[in-house]
Amino acid sequence: MRVERQPAFILHARPYRETSLLIDAFSRDYGRIGLVARGVRRERSRLSRGMLQPLQPLLLDWWVRGELGTLIAVEAPSAPIALPSETLFCAFYVNELVLRLSQRNDTHTHAFAAYSLCLARMAEGAPVGWTLRRFERDLLADLGYALALKYTADGQPIQADATYTYDPEAGPLAISTHAYWPRVSGAALLALDRDEIPSAEHLAQLRGLARAVVRQLAGNLNTWSLAGYSAPSTAGASVP
Repeated sequence: MRVERQPAFILHARPYRETSLLIDAFSRDYGRIGLVARGVRRERSRLSRGMLQPLQPLLLDWWVRGELGTLIAVEAPSAPIALPSETLFCAFYVNELVLRLSQRNDTHTHAFAAYSLCLARMAEGAPVGWTLRRFERDLLADLGYALALKYTADGQPIQADATYTYDPEAGPLAISTHAYWPRVSGAALLALDRDEIPSAEHLAQLRGLARAVVRQLAGNLNTWSLAGYSAPSTAGASVP
């Protein structure tokens, strides 16, 4: 099967054999896909290696034969996304989230739209911490791991003036003695549910909640380690 002019972003690329690249891409209609860009590392290649950069909108053509496809054409449909330098590490964190949480060849059109919007917001200078929390919320929901933001684990409505302990598997708990689960205000949970920017304190609580849930699903991420974040009590220096 041939796929033509599919909107996609490169998540990661690494050398493959002597002259090729092995690419993970996030596509609109096919989800995360694995592609081989054959011969692209040669001095004269029909494919432009310079276009195969992460964090840029592309249109890709490929042949599907087995688990990996073969990239046959790449086109830039618009001007490159100009991300501020201070957001680049956060953007690579977003890429790692998609790589670690999604399965190949599972279609997630809502997650793809959320990814595109996340990069656009970063490029526009939107607050990075809030941008990441919104993306994490939307990605997890589309992958089937939606955060519990309206009701507690036992089905009670979240109260804005209450404080909860968030169990990554069950959701908010009114009372818990688990030392490693993050504590979060009901107001913070409701703000994320309603897409209303929270206070700085509540935004920090939502960061801890997201880290706990992602760690439960995928373990520690490389971007956390590079930023100095590896445990619930340590805040990443470069990933808000």
